[in-house]
Amino acid sequence: MINIFNRKIVAVLFLGFSSGLPLALSGGTLQAWLTVEEIDIKTIGLFSLVGMPYTLKFLWSPLMDRYVIPILGRRRGWIIATQLILIGIIFWMSITSVQNGLWMLAFLAFLLTFISASQDIAIDAYRTEVLHEPERGLGVAVSVTGYRVAMLVSGALALILSEFIGWRATYMLMALIMLVGVIATWFGPEPDNPGSPPTSMKEAVQGPFKEFFSRSGVWSLLGLIILYKMGDAFAGSLTTTFLIRGVNFSVGEVGAINKGMGLASTIIGALFGGILMARLRLFKSLLIFGIFQAISNLSFMFLAIIGKNYPLMIFTIAFENLAGGMGTAAFLAFLMALCDNRFTATQFALLSALASLGRIFVGPVSGVLVDTLGWTTFFFSTFLFALPGLLLLFFMKQVVIGIEKESSNMS
Repeated sequence: MINIFNRKIVAVLFLGFSSGLPLALSGGTLQAWLTVEEIDIKTIGLFSLVGMPYTLKFLWSPLMDRYVIPILGRRRGWIIATQLILIGIIFWMSITSVQNGLWMLAFLAFLLTFISASQDIAIDAYRTEVLHEPERGLGVAVSVTGYRVAMLVSGALALILSEFIGWRATYMLMALIMLVGVIATWFGPEPDNPGSPPTSMKEAVQGPFKEFFSRSGVWSLLGLIILYKMGDAFAGSLTTTFLIRGVNFSVGEVGAINKGMGLASTIIGALFGGILMARLRLFKSLLIFGIFQAISNLSFMFLAIIGKNYPLMIFTIAFENLAGGMGTAAFLAFLMALCDNRFTATQFALLSALASLGRIFVGPVSGVLVDTLGWTTFFFSTFLFALPGLLLLFFMKQVVIGIEKESSNMS
């Protein structure tokens, strides 16, 4: 049984919080600030481009494998450096005038996302290396919990606070709250086996690919990474539109139930899945939680058939987010198990980017499918889209078990 209050789990929880806090400050919260200051809509739209570093972070992740900041170890040195810079950037944003320094604010927002993405690279690598294999499911779960709570703090809470203390004071407070992550980094333990850095940038760039593609069944692994969450991505791409337009719930009802209860269900699912993983181990967790994910899509199909029904809507949202949270815990633990500790930063960044391809491209396809097939058939098709990943996982049972054993020996 895993002690949920051990030093590593607690550190990972608060580092998840530190990872999630900057996101809204360069996104939704900043957009609200610009809107209140009556900045024109075209300019606000351009500000969305500042988020690009989050999707491109794998490009500079080899630098964070190759070079070591000579404090607090190979990963924590990078984490605390990025956190201190983030505090400075958020404070600088707080004293920048929206009306007179708009493009300076845009530059700072871009810099915020770049350093925040860099912090994510280091935190993902640290979490992968510090957690032993049986702890990874729960570690991912508490990390997701911390991340989601931080998004609420820098999102919903920041918007509320802005009405009472103003935007500048709100951003100053957010900078102060980032100290939570600094404290967690300082007191977090070093990994038992942090791995040796690559000896050159050439090795840092080429090594992760050579190591990964030297494995047997590598193309099947890549297929599994892309397909495992595909059905979940299809179902989630148009959930809000379905609830409002497909079954005629109000925007307020969708906000309260889909967003509010959905967030709680995701956190509970991740935590529950993380705890179960310690007993089920990796392969069984991926399979069972993946089956739950696929079945949860059918609950949307039944809602589409029956129509507007509050109990069924609540059940559907709770079930889908619970299953999704469990699946996410297992899937991220799987990605962690695939990483070689010499190249953890680069490999995890690349694998997670590959896994996100489904979420990026399913949106346009989903719209066409709904327009052609209707909501009921669409959600049945999302169940079918989940099956190839599950079948591939089933046939790769021995490969996944071997990866789990190898990862356990390395940690």
